[in-house]
Amino acid sequence: MSNPYFRFKQFTVWHDRCAMKVGTDGTLLGAWTELRGCQTILDVGCGSGLVALMLAQRSEASIDAIDIDADAVAQTRINIANSPFAGRIRAWHEPLQQFSRQAERAGAYDLIVSNPPYFVSSLKCPDKQRNTARHTDTLPLDELFEGCRKLLAPHGHFALILPYDQREMLFATAHLHAFFLHRETAVYSTPNAAPKRILADFALETSPAPLSDTLTIERADHQFTDEFRKLAQDFYLKL
Repeated sequence: MSNPYFRFKQFTVWHDRCAMKVGTDGTLLGAWTELRGCQTILDVGCGSGLVALMLAQRSEASIDAIDIDADAVAQTRINIANSPFAGRIRAWHEPLQQFSRQAERAGAYDLIVSNPPYFVSSLKCPDKQRNTARHTDTLPLDELFEGCRKLLAPHGHFALILPYDQREMLFATAHLHAFFLHRETAVYSTPNAAPKRILADFALETSPAPLSDTLTIERADHQFTDEFRKLAQDFYLKL
C-alpha cells in the first residue's frame, strides 16, 4: 500500500481520500507559477490541496480551492488546518461551472491555477472517483477557460499543466476565449525523451514576447537535474 501522506519541508499532504495522489504535475505547477503581485488566488480542481499549499508558502495571498469531489475537499480542509497557512486558504465543494456563476466572484482573482483532468476519450476504470479526477467529462477544457474568464481580474493570469500532446488544443481553446499566452515551459522527464507536459501561463492582456523554455526533471542517470532542484528545493525534503 502506498504511503497515505507526502511530507514537504513546511507542510504535510495527506492524500489517502483523494483519487489522484501527490505527484510531479502538481509540484511543478505549484513551484513554476509566477506569483508577482498576486493577492487573490483560485485553485481549480484542488484534489488534496497540494498546489494551494505550495502557493501559500510562496506568497501572502488569500487562496480559494475548489473541487467537485467531496472527499478531496474534506482532505484539503484537513491539510489546510494542519498547515502554517490555515488562515489564508479556504476549500469549497463546488464545480467551477457553478462557482463562476456567482456575481460577487466576477473578476475576483489575480491568479487562477489548475492541474485539470485531461483524459479526453481513453478507457475508464471502475473507480468513479478516479474517473472524475482524470477524465474531462466534468470539466472540459472549454468550460475551464470559460469559467476562468469570468473569475479572472483584468490584469490576472491563468496557469495550468497538461500533457504536451494537448498543446495545440490548449492554444486553440485559449484563443477561442480571448486568452493570450505569456509563458510556456515544455517539461521533459529525461534528456532524450519527448516532452511530457506543458506548463502554460495565459492572461487577458496581450504579451509582446511570450516566453518559451524547457525543463528536464532527471538526468540520464535518473538523478534530479540542477534546474529541477532549483525549482523544487523549497519543498522537497531531500533537496
